Amino acid sequence: MDEAALTAFLHTSFPQAVEDFVVDQVSEEGLTLRLRVAERHLRPGGTVSGPSMFGLADVAVYLTILSRIGPKALTVTTSASLDFLRKPKDGADVIAKCRLLKLGRVLAVGDVLLYSVGQDDPVARASMTYSIPPKQTD
Repeated sequence: MDEAALTAFLHTSFPQAVEDFVVDQVSEEGLTLRLRVAERHLRPGGTVSGPSMFGLADVAVYLTILSRIGPKALTVTTSASLDFLRKPKDGADVIAKCRLLKLGRVLAVGDVLLYSVGQDDPVARASMTYSIPPKQTD
């Protein structure tokens, strides 16, 4: 699935998330996803909240997997780890750069670096494992 197909999938399957995320790029190396930071994503003090960054990483891995296997909505997170490395720039969008480390029949493992727009160094790193639903046999 390319950028347009993933965006259409989000509109259909997750309309509540459409205004938060933008698929910037899909390539053989992975996927780049943007969190359009709004007031609801900020914690006291003005920085992007941890749950918002976690959500960005989770959606980035999910869409990276779907870009390879197609629109299997029931692909689900089975394991997640997030390391916060530094404070994001106040109110700036956050960019997720995701790559798949493994894409098997039933499991996929992704690695994500999160960058705050205007900062060179990553603000967080995530590792996530997903379960892919089995193929239906008729």
